[in-house]
Amino acid sequence: MRVTQSMLSNNMLRNLSSSYERLSKYQDQISTGKKVNRPSDDPVVVMKGISYRADLSEVQQYKRNFSEAYNWIENSDAALDNAGQALQRIRELVVEASNDTYDASQRQAISAEIKQLRDHLAEVANTKFGDKYLFNGANTTKKPVDLQANSGDGSFPEATQPVEIELSKGIYLPVNVPGEKVFGEQLFSDLKALTDDLDQGKNPASYLDQIDQHIDAINNARADLGARQNRLEMMESRVDNQEVIATKVLSDNEDVDYEKAITDLTAQESVHRAALAVGARVLQPTLMDFLT
Repeated sequence: MRVTQSMLSNNMLRNLSSSYERLSKYQDQISTGKKVNRPSDDPVVVMKGISYRADLSEVQQYKRNFSEAYNWIENSDAALDNAGQALQRIRELVVEASNDTYDASQRQAISAEIKQLRDHLAEVANTKFGDKYLFNGANTTKKPVDLQANSGDGSFPEATQPVEIELSKGIYLPVNVPGEKVFGEQLFSDLKALTDDLDQGKNPASYLDQIDQHIDAINNARADLGARQNRLEMMESRVDNQEVIATKVLSDNEDVDYEKAITDLTAQESVHRAALAVGARVLQPTLMDFLT
């Protein structure tokens, strides 16, 4: 086979072009820190990267959901703590007013304080987190208790739907406290009946059992919240581990091994210089090189 000068020149140019392309590839990898910078570099890696990135985004969304869940639970617990303190104070006042030495005017004075505490309990029942009411279930835009609208009754008209937040794939955790179970149909009506009797100077001892039941309802709700918060913390730890794993998988798939890339770049640079030197020798001088 006859090899001409033009064949040698074309081969040299083609090889130099391939060498430049490899140098560019290694330079891009080192500059960006990624194995591939365009789908054509490695379609399989790119397709896996899309899937791994979607998994990581999903886990990160769950982590943001945990912040929302903690806000619901912690704000609900703080509100229930205030409600419990108010009911404990009401109980103390009822015990005090049950003393037979108290006359009608003294019981009326105690009634005035209980009315203030009752209004405070209504405010607690209407606690908002941001623009959402905590104790009205999924109907977060509606005020759950209105003492004036319900003739002082203040009851929850119906059972509320739970507020559930997805914290892992397919796993939803209720983060609210059903208002009807804590404040219910009886709390405000019981307190109204209590103050009415006190205003008439009656002995309120019969209301102690009712108040104790309401206190127990709040304590039970707080215990349930505590159990859910413990589960929330365990789930968060598991999602944190999932984020670490998903990040590592994505990194292994896409991120460049800098030591290897630098070694490959150095080796390719040496090859390229050698190719240039050989090419200069292969090209024959022309008549123009000897014209002066």
